[in-house]
Amino acid sequence: MSSSQPELETIAFSRSGRALKVCLNRPASLNAFNLEMHDELPRALEFAANDPSSDVIILTGAGKAFSAGGDLEHIARNAAEPERFDHEIAMAKEIVERLIGLEKPVVCRLNGHAIGLGATIALLCDIIIAADGAKIGDPHVNIGLVAGDGGAIIWPHRIGLTRAKEFLLTGEPITAEQAVKIGLISRSVPLQQLDQSVDDVCQSLLSKPQFALRRTKALLNMELKRLSHTLLDPGLRWEAESVRDPDHAEAIAALREKRKPNFHRD
Repeated sequence: MSSSQPELETIAFSRSGRALKVCLNRPASLNAFNLEMHDELPRALEFAANDPSSDVIILTGAGKAFSAGGDLEHIARNAAEPERFDHEIAMAKEIVERLIGLEKPVVCRLNGHAIGLGATIALLCDIIIAADGAKIGDPHVNIGLVAGDGGAIIWPHRIGLTRAKEFLLTGEPITAEQAVKIGLISRSVPLQQLDQSVDDVCQSLLSKPQFALRRTKALLNMELKRLSHTLLDPGLRWEAESVRDPDHAEAIAALREKRKPNFHRD
């Protein structure tokens, strides 16, 4: 398997010693996911997993956001042509499975808001350090979509079913400070201290014996992997069905027209 760094449009790489930074790189769009990013993130994670020059991965976003989730225009195109989303199912599954299965520890540098799939990706990291004021949320239901691309797996795994249901069924975001209090993320620091805090954690991880570190992570992720095997396929299937639901199209129209949606009621 090739270990050469891929040339990607929406993902940037940089290094600091044996720490490899993988950066979502669509800052003008708040690092929202379009088709290219869906396709390129699995390739970036594959490279990170097999890169012989790194032992710790840092996942972050360029600019002021970590990721705003799905790009609205991209979501609208999928709603108009649902078969386009069927391709993304495979990519979404690969993103989740690669993050869970990655042997190297992954530190999330949560530089700003993480929404929808962006939140899922952040929460699948091993240690999550957020800038104060960043918000984390999964508003799939608010736009008529099933939270099938990993949110229903990782939120209850981190904070329990009761709290996860509240956040996933209402779509309400939570601040980084609140997220620390309920155990959703590791810590929250002032933005100007974020890089130093991430570097301190990375240096600590790099100082450990790597076999023990990686196998301990694998052991901790075994239950998460089991949950993924059980929930990811039906979740993505139901999300694909919801892409075709009229309420999803209504939610997109309401966003564009800056009005409240008029969802169907039986």
